[in-house]
Amino acid sequence: MFKGSIVAIVTPFKTNGELDEAAYERLIEFQLENGTEGIVPCGTTGESATLSHAEHERVIELAINIVNKRVPVIAGTGSNSTAEAVRLTKSAHAAGADGALVITPYYNKPTQTGLYEHFAQIAKSVDIPIVLYNVPGRTGINMLPSTVARLAELDTVVAIKEASGSLTQITEILSRCGDKITLLSGDDFIIQPVLAIGGKGVISVVANIVPDRVAKLVKAFECGDIKAAARLQIELFPLCEAMFYETNPIPVKTSLSLMGKINGYLRPPLCSMSQDNLAKLENTLSQHGLV
Repeated sequence: MFKGSIVAIVTPFKTNGELDEAAYERLIEFQLENGTEGIVPCGTTGESATLSHAEHERVIELAINIVNKRVPVIAGTGSNSTAEAVRLTKSAHAAGADGALVITPYYNKPTQTGLYEHFAQIAKSVDIPIVLYNVPGRTGINMLPSTVARLAELDTVVAIKEASGSLTQITEILSRCGDKITLLSGDDFIIQPVLAIGGKGVISVVANIVPDRVAKLVKAFECGDIKAAARLQIELFPLCEAMFYETNPIPVKTSLSLMGKINGYLRPPLCSMSQDNLAKLENTLSQHGLV
């Protein structure tokens, strides 16, 4: 259902901090023109943590309307409150989203049983395909392969964005779940290795700035050109590294600003890049022909 190069798209703001709907439309069209096979609004990269509920719903609605069924829209609807995650997921479903990306509850640090019950309650409350999202570096909790395997038995749990960075963990998930669940890389650094062990794509940060290159990497692998996919992964590495010179999405929004696509406004507590890291970023983008 969900595969290929999928972008975790940024949320552009005007200089006064309001949502920049015109810039958002331009970003989505840029993605679709360059081979992106799915759009994820309101993920971590979309600064969901600082969106009001009304803004969150508006960003998802905008994405659905702009995309207009050309590719799937997988709306970020997670929360550390199960009830709030249910409400956001129901709202995305009503708006016409093709799926919901649901992060493990952050800050609470639930047990594995608590994680199962959180996702199971969402899955049983809303009839929408659910993509689990495991990113322990952000949330403080790692969803273990055994828990993923339990959740894969639920009809509406169709995929996982796995961003633990551990190929061992990813391999165990694939071993336990087989074809019951689609595994998508949550780390741009290891797209090709994840595809090589059975992953079906990536939910990408770096695709915000080079959608064509990420799409080309995935397509090369799908077409059986393993060497080309590996070469493209290595060529992409400096840009992947640059996207984490500072906390995501600071570098990617700064990059899009340098490329002339948005103004780069970040909502507090995120702030502008340091001058040293900005200079590094500009140099990396220049070396890759982006500025």
